[in-house]
Amino acid sequence: MESMARALWLRTEPLHAVVYYDTQCREMGRSLGLKGYWMGYFATRSAPLGPARASVVTAAFGVFAPGMIARALPASWDITTPERALDLRADRTAAALRALDTELPYSARRLTGPLREMVEGAPALARPVFAANRELPDRSDPVEQVWQLVTALREFRGDAHLAVLADHGLDGCEALLLAAADGRVPADSMRQDRGWTEKEWAEAGTRLHIRGLLGADGSLTEHGRDERQLIEDHTDRLAARLLRPLSDDRAHALFADLDPVVRRILAGRVLPFPNPIGLPRPS
Repeated sequence: MESMARALWLRTEPLHAVVYYDTQCREMGRSLGLKGYWMGYFATRSAPLGPARASVVTAAFGVFAPGMIARALPASWDITTPERALDLRADRTAAALRALDTELPYSARRLTGPLREMVEGAPALARPVFAANRELPDRSDPVEQVWQLVTALREFRGDAHLAVLADHGLDGCEALLLAAADGRVPADSMRQDRGWTEKEWAEAGTRLHIRGLLGADGSLTEHGRDERQLIEDHTDRLAARLLRPLSDDRAHALFADLDPVVRRILAGRVLPFPNPIGLPRPS
């Protein structure tokens, strides 16, 4: 049975993820004067943290190779500012969402209340990316505001997921390799997408094999499959804290309001399947 926390993720992640795949959103970095998609990605996603050092963002994002982030930060802040990056990501993502769902400007105001209650009611302790997003000022545009609230919820779950990975003794490269072996993310592109070298990827595979999580051929063992499921279950458990401000009836009402939004976004075929964020193909 699908947990309430996972149901929330499945109904909010597609709204957030448009920022990674819409054509105009993918051009944000160049519009800011930055070099290429990834420099723009790290600048816009880390902008709520302010002009943070690469080491801080590496720790906060968890699964990216340190050298990949170091090529983008802090150099991005010599070219643009976090404030400009935040304004552009809000504007571009709202435009993308409006194009995918013409009804969203009308339903946004109904969604804002329960989304805001969850964001305001969640604890910030040990959740740095969530805390930084929650502190951002409200957006006057209702679609921008819904996207910002959904993004805060998404980063809360992301912070929780990294805490679980650390508790299971996994580093970023090992976590990706294990997820790829489990079929949750595309194995053929995951290493390059997150900046790990072939040597680092191979060494991570050796460590997972020694722990009994991967077989000699790199396939997931039964122990590895159990470990992956525990990671997902523990992430859901921590992310479920978001739902405390809402009664079950209000949570289900929110899910019902989000369902048509998600259907229209997915119908636009902007989000690829499989994808590096692990969002499953809708059934």
